[in-house]
Parts: sequence; structure tokens; C-alpha cells
Amino acid sequence: MVRPASFGFNPQTAASNAFQQAPQSPGEAEIQGLVLGEFDALATALERAGVTVLIAPDTPQPPKPDAIFPNNWVSFHFDGTVTLYPMLAPNRRAERREEILEQVVRAGQFRVSRTVDLTHREVEGKYLEGTGSLVLDRAHRVAYASLSPRTDLDVLGEFAQLLDYELVTFEARSAAAQPVYHTNVVMAIGTRFAVVCGEAIAQPLHREAVFNRLRAAGHDIVDITQRQMFEFAGNLLELAPAKGRVVALSTTAWRSLDPEQRRVLESHADVISTPIPTIERVGGGGVRCMLAEVSLPKRR
Repeated sequence: MVRPASFGFNPQTAASNAFQQAPQSPGEAEIQGLVLGEFDALATALERAGVTVLIAPDTPQPPKPDAIFPNNWVSFHFDGTVTLYPMLAPNRRAERREEILEQVVRAGQFRVSRTVDLTHREVEGKYLEGTGSLVLDRAHRVAYASLSPRTDLDVLGEFAQLLDYELVTFEARSAAAQPVYHTNVVMAIGTRFAVVCGEAIAQPLHREAVFNRLRAAGHDIVDITQRQMFEFAGNLLELAPAKGRVVALSTTAWRSLDPEQRRVLESHADVISTPIPTIERVGGGGVRCMLAEVSLPKRR
């Protein structure tokens, strides 16, 4: 997790993110205070559940309004690979900081065997924003991706080739027919479950392909509505503490689910829900967006 130094509404991402809302009030200083409280509450809840949380500090300069969402610029993999991603908004590219990677590796005593750097694609105007663009079924090596201005098919192909993933691509749209900016608000995948907004997948054949591939991998599917998607019900992450498994999501997301949908999630993991209303409203991202899960092997 990255503790933000200058959180705020980002005009460079607003055109492609319908989840963002420009604040009318309070002011910037008050928003920063609210966001730090929400951030710390989530980190504390995860730690109490037994999840190891590594927190890196953001730097004040240059201002990085979306630094709280590190999963868009980096991902960590079981084979020791670290992947860096091309990002659409120029003011987000400063979030990629070597010192954060060094802190993660040092503090977690992890081993890195290679770095896959896809950031050269930015000069081509082609983007792939980490595990925002990619929802990974790591166990079955399947990458689900909703094509959008932030998720380019060519870069997806390069990722799949270099990291040996099968691709399942589709187009997801809001009720207003706007492309959904990131795949990880459309769907999430746990060890034995998946949450997906079938309503948002534009083509029936693509929708069927997504559901069939998830079922083939043995996932119980929670099919959410467009309304629930916009309340971040698809933006959750399964994590593995020392014992058992937990699902982290926002209070907004949890409250949007009906009893049967909750029952499915609770049958697979303990649920941690924390309120992050300012982050969701102003930043346009949920709990999953705040977490860059580390799957690197430990050093011997």
C-alpha cells in the first residue's frame, strides 16, 4: 500500500473513469485528512486479520493524486517476476518509484528474478494499467481483460507472451454505453470464487465465454448488477494471511450485495469491509485498487 501525500481529484483520468466525482466540498486539506483516516483504517483492519501489510510513503513532489492506487503500475508474481506497466495519465507515471520496489523486497525478504518493463509502450499511446486492466487467475494462468482506453490489446499480447498467460478479453460498458475504465471494477477472482458483472459485458458471446472459463476453473460465480458494480462490489481482493483466507472490500461494496451473494463470499473466506467513501468518490477506485498484492518467493 502507498500512503498518499497529495490525494485528490485527477482531471487527467476523469475522462475515462465514470466512477470519479469532482468534489464540491470539503477543501483539499480536509479531503487529504479524510483519506488518510480511511487509508489507515483499511491497513489496520488487514493487519488485525493477520495480513502482512507493507506501507510505502508517497513523496510530496511531484504531486501524485492517485498514488494510493499502486496496483496500476506494478505487479508481483510467484516466479519472482516484477512487472511495470504503461499508464495513460502522464501525472500517474511518477508513481513508479524504484525505492518502493526496494522497500517491498527488503522488508518482505523477497527474491526478484527478473523485471518485465512494458512502460516503453507509453510513447506509442498504448497502455495496460496493471491489475486494474488485468484480473489474474494466477492458479490457472488466465488473464481477464476488458478493452478500454487504458487496456490495449497489443500490450495485453506482450504481457501474455512474456508471463505465459491465457487471455480472455471482452468489452465492458456502463449503462450509459461508456467503456468501463478498468477490468477490476467489472470482476474479481478468488481461489474458488469469482465476482463478475455480466450486465456490463457488451457482447453475449463474450459474456458466455467469460462465465464458461470461470466455471471451467471451478469458480463459484457471484453475478452482480451494473448498480452494484458502480458501488464497487466487483472491486475486491482475496488475501492469504498466515491462516485461512480473507476477502477485502469496502463497506459500500459489501452493503450493495444481497444476502445470497454475501453467503457465497463468506463460504470461501472471512470478509473484511471498511469504509472508504472519499477514496471511492473522489479517486474513483475501491479497496482492491489500493492493494498491490505481493506474490514473490521468499529469499532462502
